[in-house]
Parts: sequence; structure tokens; C-alpha cells
Amino acid sequence: MKHDKDKDSLLKSAKDAFERAQQNEEENRRIGMEDLRFGRNGEQWPDEIRTQREKENRPILTINKLPAFIRQVVNDARQNKPAIKVHPVDSGADPATAEVINGLIRNIERSSKSDIAYDTAIECAVSNGFGYMRVGADYAYDDAFEMDITIDRVSNPFSVYGDPDSTSADGSDWDSAFIVERLSKAQFEKQYGDKAKVDWDNTAWAEAGNDWKNDDGVLVAEWWTREDKAEQIYKVSDGQEIRVYSQTQIDEDEDIAGLIQAGALEIVNQREVMRKKVTQHIMTGAEILETNDWSGRYIPIIPVYGDEFDIEGDRKLRSLIHNAIDAQKMHNFWRTASTELVALAPRVPYIGEEGAFDVDPNGWATANTNSHAYLEYSRGKQPPQRQPLDSGPAGGAIQEALMAADDMKSILGIHDASLGAKSNETSGRAILARQREGDVSTFHFIDNLSRSIRHLGNIILDLIPHFYNEERTIRVLGEDGKQKEKTVNSKTPQPELDENGEPLLDERQQAVIALHDLTVGKYDLTVSAGPSFTTRREEAAYQMTEALRNFQMAAPILLPMIAKNSDWPGADDLAEKLEALVPQQQDPNAMPPQAQMMMQQLQQAMEQARQQIQALGQENEQLKQDRSIKLAETEIKEYDAETKRMKVEAETNLKEVETELKIDQHLNPAPTDQGVQPYDY
Repeated sequence: MKHDKDKDSLLKSAKDAFERAQQNEEENRRIGMEDLRFGRNGEQWPDEIRTQREKENRPILTINKLPAFIRQVVNDARQNKPAIKVHPVDSGADPATAEVINGLIRNIERSSKSDIAYDTAIECAVSNGFGYMRVGADYAYDDAFEMDITIDRVSNPFSVYGDPDSTSADGSDWDSAFIVERLSKAQFEKQYGDKAKVDWDNTAWAEAGNDWKNDDGVLVAEWWTREDKAEQIYKVSDGQEIRVYSQTQIDEDEDIAGLIQAGALEIVNQREVMRKKVTQHIMTGAEILETNDWSGRYIPIIPVYGDEFDIEGDRKLRSLIHNAIDAQKMHNFWRTASTELVALAPRVPYIGEEGAFDVDPNGWATANTNSHAYLEYSRGKQPPQRQPLDSGPAGGAIQEALMAADDMKSILGIHDASLGAKSNETSGRAILARQREGDVSTFHFIDNLSRSIRHLGNIILDLIPHFYNEERTIRVLGEDGKQKEKTVNSKTPQPELDENGEPLLDERQQAVIALHDLTVGKYDLTVSAGPSFTTRREEAAYQMTEALRNFQMAAPILLPMIAKNSDWPGADDLAEKLEALVPQQQDPNAMPPQAQMMMQQLQQAMEQARQQIQALGQENEQLKQDRSIKLAETEIKEYDAETKRMKVEAETNLKEVETELKIDQHLNPAPTDQGVQPYDY
């Protein structure tokens, strides 16, 4: 009986929390749905006006310009994917393990197709003011017990209700959240029939209300809660820290309890801390179906907000296009009006005297529909004249439509140059400046996505010790997308391997040993938004190609690197072959004959410069002794200046010769045993 009362109390708390969340988000959701329907679905005419015009057979044109602005921001975000970077914090963490965690997160992103989650979230934020993504967990394989972390998209942003008390920009302070889904009665019975009340006439369903059960089906909700729970931290004599909720848990742990009883371990310190405990409840309006504990300390639902501002504690979330809706309505109206004026304008007739059309009446009657070689009129009559068309009202309507289109660009801060259209800028610098102006005016949407991905990274970082806490081999990805297999949480030290599978050596030429224990140490992370690695490779190849055009002597160095950074088939093989063609000297200290001759000349020049400097110094001393003080000081200053000039000249000559030696040594190396010939330029 007590258990039923607890569940009833929990259900009441859940329904109260859901009602409060609904009330808190009512305005944002209503305006967001209106913006979404208006901008993306083209529902831009009021129903009563559309109905009236349809009855009168009048045109109703929708020239929707808003999706182009939305795509500009969304696709800019797609080209600049935020990247998560993990860094070690305390003494229990190490850089090598941080790199493994970085590679693991990249693998989680790729395996989960996280780009879909990121793109959907930013698109919803731009289109209706808010979007969401979530973190989950699933078995690594169908026949395994190991679990992997996943990143999932939330395709319907209106299915999520956040914490009404949240003030953070990324949802990191959420203590309550709902994800709802409406199922048909048949779907509900199939999915939850063994756990739920399916007697639809039960009084519990009647008390649930229409929000939870109606003709469309049953509303099923995930209710996520987070609360503070006291936790005991015990420090034992071997330095370990044990986190439990009570002394009973230590007593129940046979390994720890046995070591303590045997005297091998001793509790040297303890204290109480507050830990965030997250719980998931699956519920309907009639009952709690499931209750599941979550391993992390964050609710794994991440909001991506659009244009956010606060009015006296009331958070407002708006889409990119919200303020441009009226301008879009005006554009539709005036384009429709101009079309209607031109289409309904009477065809201008010919005007002539009586009998002017007697010669060719059929030709004049069909002059506005058929192409005639000539038209005749009666002799002695004035030729018929056509009246000019009054296009004033239509021209004014078109001008108003153009002004409305400009209003949209000004409101959104995205101008013709940003949209790829020709504008009044003529120089490349001016075009780039206008494009950057558009990027800056909408950058807060992309920055909000970066903040949310940073919180997502913190959620994953918090979950890794819970899901990757045993010895296992995982796949990690490098920044270039290359994958490696790493053993983590190993009980036996193993050497770190390089790209070729060989043991990695440190500065002392000793094998680097790594355990990669993901359960110890503290790490934090940063998020940087920029072009993906593939884009940076393309940029690098382009820049090196331009450098090669201006400095062809660097071809032996640049050509292999250009091939490495290219994505066409066989680029890596070509890079290896180009590197093999570069002549390598057996003795790095050996010089070709030309270099030795130039070095001798340099030494002779330096010796002559030293002798000249010494002679000038002696002359200065003689002048100081033989001439008057005033004259001597003047001449000495002149000789000092000449000495410094010659010294600078000698040092400059020395640098030039050294540079020539390096270039000559690179371009004309000594022949190798393999007989590789140097490049012929």
C-alpha cells in the first residue's frame, strides 16, 4: 500500500511539473510554431483573406524569401563544425589519455552520426527559436554486453519541455525536463501493454485529462529529474577514494570489506558531499511505467537556443526570421497586387474615325492576338492610334515589393553579397566586408550551438568513466579521420604504438608505457568552431600551390606536401613517391665542392673585413694622439661610423652567402649510393 502511495505521489509531482513547464513555454512555443509554419511551410496568408480571395478567383501569391536566409545561417554552421578538445586537469590525468578521450569522442560522434543531431538542432533554432539534441547509451554490438555512448537528434523540438527555473545558456542547470510522444492506442498497447493500464475506461485515465489521452492517442513522457543526494567519500590507506551512499555499501563490497578486516586497508579520512543524481521516469497521465537511474550528473538533453533575451525574468526565444515576417507579408501583398493590376488591366484599344477600319476589319480586330504583316485603313482617314497603358498603379506596387525585400535584408542583416547575389559593391574587399557583416549579424546562432556542444562534451566526459570502466579495446579517431585501436583500463602496462604499429619511444629512446585508465583523473574541454579537417586540408593544398607558383625552387619540398593534402585517389601514394625522389645526403655535414669554394671565399672576405677594421682602429688611435682634441673627435666619429658600416656590410654579406649555401646544398646535394639524380629545374 505504501508503495502505491509513493507512486501516486510521484505521478502527481510529475503532472504538476509538466503543467508548470507547459505554462512557462507557452508563448515561446506558440510564436515558434507560427514562425516555423510561416517561414518553412509557406503559410503566409491569413485564412480569412485566403478564403475570400479564392472565392473571388483573385491571385494569392507567396514569394517566400525567408528560406534563403535560413539556409545561409544553417549551411554556414554546417561548414564550420564545432570540435571538442579534452585537456587534463589534475595529477591523475595525463595528456596521452586525454588524446585517447579525444579520439573516443570523435568516434562517438561519427558512429552516432552526430552531424545530423547538430544540423537539426541549429536548423530548429534558426527556424523557430529553439532546438534540442540528446545523449544516450546503447550496446556496442548486438551480441555484446559492452555499451557505447550515443549522440541522438531530436527531430521535433516541440516534444521537449525544459526546466522552468533554468537560467543557463546551454541547459547545464536543468533539474527537470520532459520529452513527450503521442502514441495511438494500438501502439501504446503494443509497446507498454505488459506494464500499463490499458483499460481506457479506468478512472485513472479519466482523471488524467485530455492532454494525456484523447482521440489521437496517449501521451507518453520521459520525465527526467535531478536532485542532490548526500554521498560519503572514504579515503583509504592506499590512496584510493571510495564514493558510496552509506557505510553499508562498503560492508557489502566483499573485496574492500575483506581488505579492511584483514588490516590491509584502513579508512584514514571521510567526509560527506552532495552529488547530483539523475533519474528517468517513463510515465503517462495515469501511472509511472518505468524508473531508471542515469549514470551521469547532467540531464542528457541539450537545448540549442536561437535569439535569446530576457524581460524581467521572462526568457524569450525567437527565430532568425521573426522580425522579418511583416516585411515578407508586405512583399507577398504587393507582388500579388502588381500581378493583379497587370493581369486585370483592360487591353488598350485602337481609336480611329468612323470608317477607318473598313478596309481591313478582321485584321484590326485580331491585332492584339495575331501577328500581322500589315494593317490597312481607309484612304483619307486618320490612321488609328492606340492609347498608352496606364502602368502607374502596377509600377508603384512593384516598387513597394522591392522596398519590402530590402526591409527583410536590413532586418536580418544579410545582404545581397552574403546571399551570393550581385550587389553594389565593386571591389573584392568591399564584397568580403559585406559578407562578413552578414556573418557577424547572425553569428550568435552559431555561437549558441558551440555552447551547447560544449555542454554535450561535458556530459560525455562525465559518462565515459561509467561506460568505459573495464579493460576493453576501443576505436579512436584522429583529427584526419584515421582510426586506431586502443586498449583502455589495462591492468598490465603496454607500450604505446605509433602509426606503423611500432613501439613509441620517448626522448631517452625508451618505450612509452600507457595504461589509458579512463576511470581516474579529471579533464575539462574546450570547443572551437571552424572549418573541418578536410576543408583545412583543401585550403592548405591551395596555399601551397600558390606558393609553388611564386617560388618554384621549393618544388621538392612542396610537391609531396601538396599531394598529402589532396583528396583525389592515389594522392598518398604519389606523396610517398615524390618524397622518395627527393635526394637525401648520406652525411648531413658534407658539402658539395661549390659550397666549399663559396665558404672559403666567405672566410677570406671576413678576414679582409677584420683587417680593415683593425687598420681603422689603429688610425683612430693615431689621430687621437697627433691631432687636436676637437679635430680628432670629429674624425674619430667619422671613422667609427665607417667602421660600423663596414661591419654591418660584412655581416650582411655573410648572411647572403650562408643563404646561398643552404639553397645550393638543397638543390645540388651530393650523390647517394642509389644514384638518385637531383631535380632538374
